[in-house]
Amino acid sequence: MSEPIPFSTALRERSSSAHSGSEGAGFMTDLMRGKGTRDDYVALVAQHWFIYEALEHAASRMLMDPVAATFISDKLTRLPALEIDLEFLIGPDWRERIAPLPTTERYVARIREVAATWPGGFVAHHYTRYLGDLSGGLFIGKLMARQFGFETNGIGFYLFGDIADPAAFKDRYRAQLDAAPWDEAEQQRVIDEVLVAYQFNTDLFADLAAAKARGHASVVA
Repeated sequence: MSEPIPFSTALRERSSSAHSGSEGAGFMTDLMRGKGTRDDYVALVAQHWFIYEALEHAASRMLMDPVAATFISDKLTRLPALEIDLEFLIGPDWRERIAPLPTTERYVARIREVAATWPGGFVAHHYTRYLGDLSGGLFIGKLMARQFGFETNGIGFYLFGDIADPAAFKDRYRAQLDAAPWDEAEQQRVIDEVLVAYQFNTDLFADLAAAKARGHASVVA
């Protein structure tokens, strides 16, 4: 009899095509291939702020949940770095000059909805964002620094100074997923919510591309 597949492995396998589809979205592909502009990058950072503001506010509430709390770490917190990046990229009045795109509004609403009542749903969004940040995000940060002449200013979001070994951190995170006391039905719900999160990311890149085509960025001049 074969050994059961660990939940973290099943999650990664079931979501791999959605993850690849999100990474391959045109807006992000252009940005990573040097075809995007500094304004494109700023537009992406602005949308990230709304997403992480919702996610990290939800995390502060989920600290009371015994399962969700095991995934929450100050070492992952991105909001302060995003705010420093936005001040550098836009200026001290950045809060008045950014607005969420339609997909971002729906994404934020979904995070708030699941975090209000469903720890597994919160973990699904937490997993999708932060493990991605610790994987491809580290590479993206280096790429943006090289393309736009940044050093640390402007790419603080991608720098995890408190995590010396991202691979080991991700291994511990996956072990926590495997240890979560979820039955098969709940595991399936979490996987489905991860797919929802990846779709939001793909749709956000489409929104950013459409805004660029119309000549409207998410940053108001």
